[in-house]
Amino acid sequence: MKANSLMKITVHQIFLTAIAILLSLLSFSQKKSAFVTGKVVDENENPLAKVSVIILGKLNGTSTNDSGYFKLKVPAEKAFAVVFSYTGRQSEQKNFLLNENEEENITIRLERGADTLQEVIVRDQRDRTETGLIRPNPKTILNLPSAVTGVESLIKVFVGSNNELTSQYSVRGGSYDENLIYVNDFEVFRPYLVRNGQQEGLSFINPELVKNINFYNGGFQAKYGDKMSSVLDIQYKKPKKFGGSAYVGILEQGLHLEGITAKNKLSYLIGVRNRSNKNLLSRQETQGNYVPSSTDLQLLLDYQFNPKWQAELFGNISQTRFTLNPQFSQLSTSVFSPFFTASLGIDIYFDGQEKDEYKTNMIGFALTNQVNRKLKLKWMASRFENDERENEDISGAYLFGERDFDKSQPTYGQIVNPLGAGVFQNFSRNKLNIQNWNISHKGNYDLGKHAVQWGLGYDRTIIADKLNEWEFQDSAGYSIPFNPGQVQLSNVIKSTAGLTVNKYSGYLQDNILLGDSLNSYTLSAGIRFNYNSLNQEFLISPRLGASWKPNRKKDIVFRAAIGVYDQPPFYRELRRYDGTVNTKLKAQKSLQGVAGFDYNFSGWGRAMRLTTEAYYKHMTDVDPYDIDNVRIRYFGENIAKAYAAGIEMRLFGELVKDAESWISLGLMRTKEDIQGDTYKDYTLNAQNEPVDSVVKEKGWVRRPTDRLITFGMFFQDYLATNKNIKMYLNLLYGSNLPYNIPGSVKYRNGLEIPPYIRVDIGFSALLLDSDRSKRRSHSPFMGFDNIWASLEVFNLIDRANTISYLLVKDFSNTTYTMPNRLTPRLLNFKIVGRW
Repeated sequence: MKANSLMKITVHQIFLTAIAILLSLLSFSQKKSAFVTGKVVDENENPLAKVSVIILGKLNGTSTNDSGYFKLKVPAEKAFAVVFSYTGRQSEQKNFLLNENEEENITIRLERGADTLQEVIVRDQRDRTETGLIRPNPKTILNLPSAVTGVESLIKVFVGSNNELTSQYSVRGGSYDENLIYVNDFEVFRPYLVRNGQQEGLSFINPELVKNINFYNGGFQAKYGDKMSSVLDIQYKKPKKFGGSAYVGILEQGLHLEGITAKNKLSYLIGVRNRSNKNLLSRQETQGNYVPSSTDLQLLLDYQFNPKWQAELFGNISQTRFTLNPQFSQLSTSVFSPFFTASLGIDIYFDGQEKDEYKTNMIGFALTNQVNRKLKLKWMASRFENDERENEDISGAYLFGERDFDKSQPTYGQIVNPLGAGVFQNFSRNKLNIQNWNISHKGNYDLGKHAVQWGLGYDRTIIADKLNEWEFQDSAGYSIPFNPGQVQLSNVIKSTAGLTVNKYSGYLQDNILLGDSLNSYTLSAGIRFNYNSLNQEFLISPRLGASWKPNRKKDIVFRAAIGVYDQPPFYRELRRYDGTVNTKLKAQKSLQGVAGFDYNFSGWGRAMRLTTEAYYKHMTDVDPYDIDNVRIRYFGENIAKAYAAGIEMRLFGELVKDAESWISLGLMRTKEDIQGDTYKDYTLNAQNEPVDSVVKEKGWVRRPTDRLITFGMFFQDYLATNKNIKMYLNLLYGSNLPYNIPGSVKYRNGLEIPPYIRVDIGFSALLLDSDRSKRRSHSPFMGFDNIWASLEVFNLIDRANTISYLLVKDFSNTTYTMPNRLTPRLLNFKIVGRW
């Protein structure tokens, strides 16, 4: 009861805090006011008409009349800036701090400048008509304060997170393995042996190379592959001129170059990155020597033979290494119950080493033929390889009991009432090599009101896998499980597998536009197929999406989608808990429906956008799984049915001009029913001895990703008197998650991980602007467009979020849970230069 009340209070406080922040930012217009008046002239003192006069950060203002005069109402007793701009002339900014009813008269002179037009981004309306589509601005990525820099961190603001160390994410109750990722139409894959976020390195996607982001969190079209949750479709840039960027931070460094040859035939895009999480992990509860490193190199070449033929070569090489020599860990928790209250702790002393290595190599070639204005054909071939090694041999001795938190006592911080003690050893020598070869074709034929798309693909996946891992546990002098006369290991997995899987897939869909500009309809009808030689299963997946923009004064679009989303098994789903491989495992199947609307409106004098979607997923042939940190372990059997239902709402808008912010709120429930999950419920006598039992079925239980509330907010702002000093705020909240007790049917997913609350904030300042006329001819920064410096504070509120539990038994065989925490507060500094 207390836990539920605490969660409600926490949720209430989070929402009140978010609303208070937004309202305080929207209260720019105040009752107290003053006036700025004056005249705008050119270099010859001639008056300038139609000059834009706007308060910095506001969307509206005034303009000068034919005589160059203006009068602007401004806030009083508050610092602000007024910006004067006119095409073909240099903008001018003036800062003010006026008393109530004060009027200041000024004369502004605008010098002639370069006659350049501002960049205009023309975007289609797909994110309004296509169900589940979110299209964030790629320029936001490097500004987003987050422990892991990348597109995925931006996605987490929309879908939620419970781990800042990983680039993986869960969408609408799905697992990490239910998300598709494409880069320039090539499917990419993540490492599979990673157990926790500490081991992860760089995400595959290089944010400095990204041009467009299309993220579908459900209801996606038939042209996308066979996964049940989401699609992240990334398009890299196609350079038009020479340029580049470089950034140096405490955690990550990167460089990218782009350009095009003299005859505009060959364009190139090169990116190299290096990352080390050593500083991020230095304050983990497990103390020791962390040596994580990750490096990657990406290359994209584009050659234009003629207006109709184009070739593309895409390559990636990356390597992540993680070495850990643990020394000591000190975990603590508190127990509250009607019977007793205690502050418990466990002290662990380690010996040994963990050494992991993950390599990814990818090369892809594409040939595109624009046959005519209507017909476009594309052929693709690619090879993707993951080569992974895990080596661990770590032993430890632990003491578990009540910890003294009385600072006045000499035993402060020590275990004063031991409840358990023992030793353990974790050993693994795991190897995994996955190669995926792909040949595919796709086409597009534009018939005006119809856009027909099709595709065919062949994949050959070769898996070479060798697992050798075990655990040894000794509690109070007895090895667990106990067997008199011999030492017995627990959780032993010894397995070797070699698989070759051939997959055939294809799709056909028609995107139809009906009506007119005042009353328009869109309809997307498609079907895809998939055949897998491993389980010899042939799948058909019809999908239908529609939108309607009625002829109303309100700018609103209604949209819906329904379809079959089946997911054939890949490597991880095939593995049972004991390490054996189930080659007869069938695809997990789902029928999904989504409905919602997209509404553009004006609020608080600003253009706003509200999107809402409700969804339901009915899943069969489900392969249940457990999550420990980021490691997913499947049952390896199609023995469950499940559902996920929820609603998501998002509000977008520029609370200050040229700085888009948004908030996202999701409510969801997902549960599963596993066949044969029975247990015995015992009746006890007065001596606490079983005298009778009844077999019961567990029934519906929470899935590992069941999170009732998800809230995310990204907010941008800048000083009222200086647009070049900015602030970025990233706030994430997620209510509790279930956590499984291994081997227990009765208490499956019976534990709860407390709500995840994370606030990251960043500040940036422009050190060098794009005006080269003010630089010296011999300046080393002559070629730079701009240079920014950023200071970031990760985990601003220093919350000790929990990612998993360590289960410990005392001398009486009672099990206790000790939380494994994520990262504490940390500072990061970064400098970014572009040319």
